Amino acid sequence: MQKELTIIIPTKNEEKYLGTLLNSLIDQDYPCMAATRVLVADAGSTDGTRRLAESFKGRLDLEVIPGGTPSVGRNNGAHLATTPYILFIDADIFVRRTMIRRTLAYLKHYGWHAATTNILCKTGIFLDQAFYFTLNTTARLMGFGTGMFLLFERQKFLELGGFDARILYAEDVFLTKQLPRNRFGHVPGAVLAPNRRFRHMGYSRLGWLWLKTVFNLYNDRFYYRDHSYWQYRVSD
Repeated sequence: MQKELTIIIPTKNEEKYLGTLLNSLIDQDYPCMAATRVLVADAGSTDGTRRLAESFKGRLDLEVIPGGTPSVGRNNGAHLATTPYILFIDADIFVRRTMIRRTLAYLKHYGWHAATTNILCKTGIFLDQAFYFTLNTTARLMGFGTGMFLLFERQKFLELGGFDARILYAEDVFLTKQLPRNRFGHVPGAVLAPNRRFRHMGYSRLGWLWLKTVFNLYNDRFYYRDHSYWQYRVSD
């Protein structure tokens, strides 16, 4: 069966979450999953992330490659890919069984350059659900996506120059907003994420930063500023 998809997962100290994601990939009903290359772009994890990833060899066509920031890790994987499509997934995501097959089908059917889906919180309180609902609604209305689950035509991704490694916050928004609105799609359904982003950064701080992002969506200078985002992005 011809290979058409490469999956790229940036990691750093993701031992707690990565196994759940990789098991959800094994469980996909996508018929080419066994032949799909999975690249774990690890940024020098000091926990058991690399060992855990390598334990899935044989169940997935998996390889651990050098990473860095999420942008660097994703770009490293994309440059190694030879397939028509590349799928970026964050290490703490759970992918429901039909999602990869359906996302590829939507992208091909509608001629999109890229596609994403909704993000739902699998843990936490009502406020977590409300935050993700706001994110999903804003992304659909304004035509952008996040790197938590993002499928791209590889050729278009390379034409756009990939993720800008100089941007440390909202690099995924910056990339996807460059696509024509009618060539970027949102697939019905959802993948699941934990609520650690809110716990680490705080609801008010993250909400204010997100609001500023929406209002500065087409202000390129905003993305290159230091938003102190990574000082809150620690593993748990």
